[in-house]
Amino acid sequence: MSSSGTPTTAEELRGAGLRVTAARVALLETVRDGDHLGVEAIASGVRDRVGHISLQAVYEGLHALTTAGLIRRIEPAGSPARFEGRVGDNHHHVLCRSCGVVADVDCAVGDAPCLTASDDHGFAIDEAEVIYWGLCPACSTSQTL
Repeated sequence: MSSSGTPTTAEELRGAGLRVTAARVALLETVRDGDHLGVEAIASGVRDRVGHISLQAVYEGLHALTTAGLIRRIEPAGSPARFEGRVGDNHHHVLCRSCGVVADVDCAVGDAPCLTASDDHGFAIDEAEVIYWGLCPACSTSQTL
């Protein structure tokens, strides 16, 4: 554990049952340092940190980190998958229809899963995923000019 009492990236990977490699450390740190990044941006960030890495290795690493619960994959309709380091709190997202910018929205009301289904069909629901769509402030301003 680091001197601040927070686990290092390597310790988090080990704790999730993953082998620690330079590529996985770079992947996790790139996603956490970014803001809802797509795969190409993540690959570029990882290459800046460790040199060459194939796109296939990036996809495989993202899958492993997502499965381990260290990162979250979001897939807004009509948009490529994006990844974020904020996990475990059941937050939601707002997405601009024009430029594609994404921002986090904390749980709207109540305890997780934030929303109560009108009919749960017998499911034990533990998460709700909401994406709010609209125009970001910059796009709203440019469209009214």
